[in-house]
Amino acid sequence: MSIQGPLGAAARARLQRALVAVVGADGVLADAADLRVYECDGYTIERSVPALVVLPRTTDEVARVVRLAAEAEVAFVPRGAGTGLSGGCLPGEAPLMICTSRMRRIRMLDVANRRVVAEAGVVNATVSRAVRDAGLYYVPDPSSQNACTIGGNVAENSGGPHTLKYGVTTNHVLGVELVLADGEVVELGGVIEDTPGYDLTGVVCGSEGTFGIVTAATLRLEPLPEAVTTLLAVFETVAAATATVSRIIAAGIVPAALEMMDRTIVEAIEAAYHAGFPTDAGAVLIIELDGPAAGLPALAARVEELCRVGGMRSVRTAADEAERAAIWKSRKRAFGAVGRLSPSYCTQDGVVPRTRLPEILMRIEEIGARYGLRIGNVFHAGDGNIHPVILFDERDRAETARVLSAGREILAACVALGGSITGEHGIGVEKIRELGLSFGPDDLALMRRLRGVFDPAGRANPGKIFPTAAGCTEQRAPRRQAAL
Repeated sequence: MSIQGPLGAAARARLQRALVAVVGADGVLADAADLRVYECDGYTIERSVPALVVLPRTTDEVARVVRLAAEAEVAFVPRGAGTGLSGGCLPGEAPLMICTSRMRRIRMLDVANRRVVAEAGVVNATVSRAVRDAGLYYVPDPSSQNACTIGGNVAENSGGPHTLKYGVTTNHVLGVELVLADGEVVELGGVIEDTPGYDLTGVVCGSEGTFGIVTAATLRLEPLPEAVTTLLAVFETVAAATATVSRIIAAGIVPAALEMMDRTIVEAIEAAYHAGFPTDAGAVLIIELDGPAAGLPALAARVEELCRVGGMRSVRTAADEAERAAIWKSRKRAFGAVGRLSPSYCTQDGVVPRTRLPEILMRIEEIGARYGLRIGNVFHAGDGNIHPVILFDERDRAETARVLSAGREILAACVALGGSITGEHGIGVEKIRELGLSFGPDDLALMRRLRGVFDPAGRANPGKIFPTAAGCTEQRAPRRQAAL
């Protein structure tokens, strides 16, 4: 497997001219100030600047750009909206960045069959808005859904609050259009529920851009629920709230969403959005139920009773759609609100069996205390998908190093409790060292072989997911810059 390192000045100039011939002068960024915008995604601890950024508008342009890269033996990194949280679109070893943000067309809408074909740059929430009048919506709803795009969602197999009942991105993608690393365009899957043969669409979902560039996806739509009830349950302690999560599921009730926020996060979002969250609470649960209107009141009453048994202090039911929207706005913008508490933050992404939530949160508290770090928690409690938010100042290199060490310990604790190192954010560059906690050498070798089927030369998003010899044994630098 071979990849190309940083471009020399002459090679960069030749490639730039060739790219301009394909996408036009306004589709190629080469100035240092413009390139700096693309130095990282939502994982800001590590950064590097691409040599060139190209912004194609069509699949044909993407294919032609990729063919140029292949001819020049230049590695490339795909990028959507840059909302990822594991450094998945960090340029690193790839001088050329190919952004799909201008590919914003919904190519086909089939209401009768509940299908939509959306290009990679279509914003997640735009899909649901486009079909709402038909009584449909696209279920996966990452917290960044008003910014993140379909291509990135497929690359990371994104989740969101409503995956508890409905599943993550792969459960709603029927097919993809994929530009391979040699520029060939292939169609995987299709518009029907189940195609014969191997589930290659499922393999691409979550491949983090290492198989090529997804330029469009065929998405399954769902009917809007007849009725929705959203509860905000208040608890004195995190332990009581997390134990209640398991109690609700054990009772045979699967909410559409079941989210938890601790006091640190509640204080931040209430200061930012004033939605009436109790800042003296140890934790709150957002419990959303949906389904036929006739049965929802009884179901909500049953959930309230289970919360009371678990020590709930109080409960508030959203009176109308405006109040429900305010609750969800606060939850989905929680990470932005954290900026009120600290100059920087790092959001971890691990998974434990939901019955082990009390244990992992105790472990997170202990790790934070030992490293002298403040950690808030906001996460998909129903899935056991935790998101510890580690607060720090990235200008302090010693503190940043402690953040990295604390994050590794949290992920190791997740695995020790029977969980995983990621639920929806992917591996990227952030968790390369931790992949070995879940997979042995034979597992990793098989994954690399699979990647090689799609990209034999290793030019699609190199340096992601898989640990290298150095990555397994050496401390990763908190920040790095690639040469132009």
